[in-house]
Amino acid sequence: MANSKQSQNRRLKMAERAQQQLALHFPNVLDALVWRRKTNDGFTTVPRTLPIAMQAIDATSKGAPAGHSLFCLWARAPDNPLVAVENPATFAAETGFTGERSVDTWRKRMRTLRDLGFIQTKPGASGEFHYILLLNPNVAVEQMRRRGLVQDAVYGRFQERLADVGAAGEWATYEEAQKAAEEKAAADAAADAKATPAKRAQPAKAVDKVKRGAP
Repeated sequence: MANSKQSQNRRLKMAERAQQQLALHFPNVLDALVWRRKTNDGFTTVPRTLPIAMQAIDATSKGAPAGHSLFCLWARAPDNPLVAVENPATFAAETGFTGERSVDTWRKRMRTLRDLGFIQTKPGASGEFHYILLLNPNVAVEQMRRRGLVQDAVYGRFQERLADVGAAGEWATYEEAQKAAEEKAAADAAADAKATPAKRAQPAKAVDKVKRGAP
């Protein structure tokens, strides 16, 4: 399993090789026709495994595919996992839904994404999905797999792509974080339970003093 430094070096080598191939095969293309993240405005960072995650989503939600809806959320994210939906109609239109029920259709897709573990949501001024937190799609796909929702062919491509981009260890990282959170919650609950009897005993002592005429 490649560590973060090895993955970074591999990405640099891939970028250098791509630049060499660009100069070889497309030497006369104007640079103004090429979109580059570091020079062009209007960009965000998207997981490289997102296309395969979209396939897994669509295969699960046949008849109402929600993969493109997830992509549109990522395209709207301001290089931050939190998306604020001020106008659901705008998001519905960008996702490709039109007509009187476009927003309702979009909201159904959001529920699908939430049920599959790709987003978390909070209500706000614009309704049920005013705040949308984009979750790690690599973790979400693995969770789907463990629920029996991802076919072998899609999962095989997903595993290969994870290795390609150096993200094969993200599920283990998630499991460690989840275990630590559960242990902390259990410790906090035990501490609260231990402190509760003492807190309850204090008023009783005060009442006893009153009965005995204590100051």
